[in-house]
Amino acid sequence: MNEMKQEIENRIALYALISRLMLIEVDEDFLNKIESDEALLDLFPNYKNWKKREELTMKELIDQQYNVDFTNLFLMHLVPYESFYTRDDQMIESGGDNPVVELYNELDFRVELAEARVISADHIGIELEFMYMLCTAMKKALDAGDEEGVCELLEVQRAFLKEHLLEWTPLFLINMKRESRTPLYHDSAELALEFMLSDFEYVTEKLALHCGGQ
Repeated sequence: MNEMKQEIENRIALYALISRLMLIEVDEDFLNKIESDEALLDLFPNYKNWKKREELTMKELIDQQYNVDFTNLFLMHLVPYESFYTRDDQMIESGGDNPVVELYNELDFRVELAEARVISADHIGIELEFMYMLCTAMKKALDAGDEEGVCELLEVQRAFLKEHLLEWTPLFLINMKRESRTPLYHDSAELALEFMLSDFEYVTEKLALHCGGQ
């Protein structure tokens, strides 16, 4: 389990990063964190080399480019909700009948919809935040030497990725990448998809190695 302690920090950081990008518009503090960390910046190759970053101030980029792109992608043209993709009638299930909400409740994960500015708890940013919470809980279990707890959390993570995130977000993220007007959100879509797919493989492998799972 020792190697997991180093790996969990990276998983926590990446889920925090991509959930933040999908939930609310970027601000100067957030962009400065990316730009001051070469390893983080390398995750956004097209953004890193975008000439407009040198031609415009950060405020101009946020107001004229990133906020416009975020609104276009998440509020206007695309629908970032699982139930839209998985229900036959393409309705967003915002009530308690949403299976994601039932799972959140079981694990005491509370979503304040108004505060998060989303209309349903199955928003991609909230689902990624749930994975962040599960990884944080797993770190605590690792630190406490609770191997059974670690295995239980790996099982929940694998199931949530397989039955929820990877059931619908690939299509959303492919559309997001195609519709994006800035390299920031183009790269964000690519990063999120690549990371989730590799994380599913990682969790599956750790379950097989350490927990006797599949």
